[in-house]
Amino acid sequence: MYRFLLTPRWWGINVFLLLSIPFCVFMGSWQLGRFEDRVDSHREAESRIAEDRREAPRPLDDLLPVTKATSGKQTTASGRYDTELLVPDRKLDGEDGYYVLTLLRTDTGRALPVVRGWLPGTADPAEVPPAPAGEVTVTGALQASETPGSNGVSARGGLPEGQTSAISAASLVNLVPYDVYDAWVTLNRGDAGMRAVPASAPDGTGLDLKAFQNLGYTAEWFAFVGFVIFMWFRLLRREVELARDAELGLLPDGSAEDGNADDGNAEDEDSPGGDGGDAPRQPTGVSRPVQ
Repeated sequence: MYRFLLTPRWWGINVFLLLSIPFCVFMGSWQLGRFEDRVDSHREAESRIAEDRREAPRPLDDLLPVTKATSGKQTTASGRYDTELLVPDRKLDGEDGYYVLTLLRTDTGRALPVVRGWLPGTADPAEVPPAPAGEVTVTGALQASETPGSNGVSARGGLPEGQTSAISAASLVNLVPYDVYDAWVTLNRGDAGMRAVPASAPDGTGLDLKAFQNLGYTAEWFAFVGFVIFMWFRLLRREVELARDAELGLLPDGSAEDGNADDGNAEDEDSPGGDGGDAPRQPTGVSRPVQ
């Protein structure tokens, strides 16, 4: 009954099964490993941010450019506050609000974006405390420029004057007439009663969309293993049923209908009017003479 398993067709099906299962298991395990690596990286980044805050601040130029190793490090810079911008649609502890971003003009001629703090509600310049005047020295966590559309950063345009959707040198350089550092700093203590914005982990080290995509791909690969096995058993069951029907002399419905059709054709041929009958045909086209 199971001799069909030795046919070339089933050899191909079995080889496909034996190759696809370990391949899918390998790919699912690899995607799961990628997700676990991102979880570990997220934990390490969070613990590193807490440790970095206890370190002594270093000059800004010593930490540039911003990398995964320097992101979150404590830095210090001096200068004068200049242009002020609001960054709307920013949550803090689950509450809607906005960042107060002020550019610090340094002695190098470039400006350092400094997040002085966070305020709840809709971005309103009238609610923002004024920046300190004169020479100031700021201390906070160094952060890399944001990329619109990633890590919850809004990518929408058409904002009112005095607002920006992302803290990015590429965006800010179009809003001010001087060069901007490709980095920004969030103060350890909010300025003028504002709430301080905590430092965030660098890109690629958090539980972002890519991490959960890896988890979704893991589920898909393992689900495909179950689907392949299910289809193999379904095909096997069908072949077994056909083999049993053949042993019992049962013909498929299609074959039975074809046989009935052949019998009908044979009856037509044996009928007196059929093409294959022996009876003479009546002449056609003969009319009876008129009396």
